[in-house]
Amino acid sequence: MRFFSDNAAGVCPEVMAALAAANHPDTAYDGDALSQSLDAAFSALFGTEVAALWISSGTAANALSLAAMVQPHQAVICHAEAHIQADECGAPEFYTGGAKLLLAQGAGAKLKPDAIEALAASLRQNVHQVQPAAISITNATEYGLVYTPDEVAAIGDLAKRRGLALHMDGARFANAVATLGCAPADLTWRAGVDALSFGFVKNGGMTAEAIIFFRPDLAAATRYRRKRAGHLLSKGRFAAAQILAMLDGDVWLRNARAANAAAAHIANAAHDRLLHPVEANEVFLRLTGAEAAALRAQGFEFYDWVPGVARLVCSWDQPAAEVEALAAAIGAL
Repeated sequence: MRFFSDNAAGVCPEVMAALAAANHPDTAYDGDALSQSLDAAFSALFGTEVAALWISSGTAANALSLAAMVQPHQAVICHAEAHIQADECGAPEFYTGGAKLLLAQGAGAKLKPDAIEALAASLRQNVHQVQPAAISITNATEYGLVYTPDEVAAIGDLAKRRGLALHMDGARFANAVATLGCAPADLTWRAGVDALSFGFVKNGGMTAEAIIFFRPDLAAATRYRRKRAGHLLSKGRFAAAQILAMLDGDVWLRNARAANAAAAHIANAAHDRLLHPVEANEVFLRLTGAEAAALRAQGFEFYDWVPGVARLVCSWDQPAAEVEALAAAIGAL
């Protein structure tokens, strides 16, 4: 019974059907009809004109987004535990040509304007210190906490005041929207976000993520960077097909709601073991080594986050019986 990562989840049936339907000759790369329809599909979803590019991984989506905003001699302000800092093997630095990540702190891996402001203000305005050009936030965060539209807007206002671009790592953007029940626009461009890495793989996709530029001018150079980085797939229609299938009928939200509900059920059994509130599809529990071993002996797989803390991730297709069994097992510890 796997609660290790939603990266290991299955592919939802709508995506499988779309892949089969796309299995016929069409223009290569991103010249096919499906890829060409992405701008319109995402513009309708967000209620504003956007430029949308498919990409094969979240790491590439984040790094290419930042490369559109930051020069090699500049920097990105992010949380010290952000995925771009802790889990992407230097990809942002590589794709930006050497831009530095400036690390701020905040509970639950959330940034607040005062922490960003303090970090930016600590830098001397001269050529001896790297200057920030962008802020990157993660929604939902590495600890499964969500930024509300007002929280994003507060950071967006700071970014605008300081002349910084704002990127959102939305590997679990669907989970955040599902929790908040807000319009996707309220969490992004209306709050000042310039680019979004929109995650689909964790949420039922197979091999496709999306980069959404709310400033379409940022997309032109990114198309060249995507090719140069080896991410311009020859049969890009299969990436576009996955994304469109999940947008159609709000499959992306349906899947995220299912994952969130499973996590909430487990959280209800965890009580004071919870390290953080459960606001998306991740549960962080305080477990002793013996307790973790006892759960594993019953067939549950999960990630040891740090000593004494386990991370459990619920997927869109997590069987209800497994969720019930895990909740009961935790409650019995």
